[in-house]
Amino acid sequence: MRLMPEEGYFGDGYEKLDEAQREAILTSMGLRDPIHIQLKNFYSDLISGDLGESIIYRPKVPIAEILKTKIPYSVRFGLAAMAISLIFGISLGIVMARSKNQIWDKVGTGYIVFINAVPAAVYYLFLQLYVTDILKLPILFNPDRPISWILPTISMSLGGTASYAMWMRRYMVDELNKDYVKLARAKGLRDKTIMVKHVLRNAFVPMVQYLPTSLLFTISGSIYIESLYSIPGMGGLLVDAIQRQDNTLVQALVLIYSSIGIIGLFLGDILMATLDPRIKLDRKAGAR
Repeated sequence: MRLMPEEGYFGDGYEKLDEAQREAILTSMGLRDPIHIQLKNFYSDLISGDLGESIIYRPKVPIAEILKTKIPYSVRFGLAAMAISLIFGISLGIVMARSKNQIWDKVGTGYIVFINAVPAAVYYLFLQLYVTDILKLPILFNPDRPISWILPTISMSLGGTASYAMWMRRYMVDELNKDYVKLARAKGLRDKTIMVKHVLRNAFVPMVQYLPTSLLFTISGSIYIESLYSIPGMGGLLVDAIQRQDNTLVQALVLIYSSIGIIGLFLGDILMATLDPRIKLDRKAGAR
């Protein structure tokens, strides 16, 4: 962030200031201190819950206060999109695994390939421009019209649905080819019992490590979708802060998103070890 243009540390009056005045302001903000001093001051403030103040987006307003109004929107959309992704993605993956190389498997594979091959911006714009006309849905988010929540939520869930379907199919197909499934069938167990009690349970374990990261990122807001539908959440806030070069606000948001990624990965490992007794976190060399 220190390599960003210095305008991001000033308000609208940047052009009116001479070089000496600009240097005085930057010095008063501690931006001319040695980097290790800046880091020390930053982490001292962070420990006390101070993320700094916005300079351009909302001058002199604490960033924590700005986030309080943004987080609820991202959480609501994120939870709704996550629920849709899990329900439809896992269900689609199960159907694809059970009907391998048949019509539903081909349809599901086509959907997954489309979502992963086509840039997200393309099908997001397609949904916004054409589906709104077909279904008579609002083109932009309006907090007073619940119907305007439908299209952004669906858009936010498309990538997750494809991802969960792809991994669930893969892991289930792997499990179906293992010897214990063949043995269970030889013993006369019903396919439904094998699928539910053994295959599905074992296939879900490796996939569960992605759930915390996916959940946290979804709840924190989709950067592109919130901007596209004018949703006043955290994702749109990051885009707005970058465009306005509000460096302190960008710094705080980048810190939050990177922390979410790290926490999600850590929780994924813990959750995976909890569900699968074969995994021990205290063993070395990847022992299971």
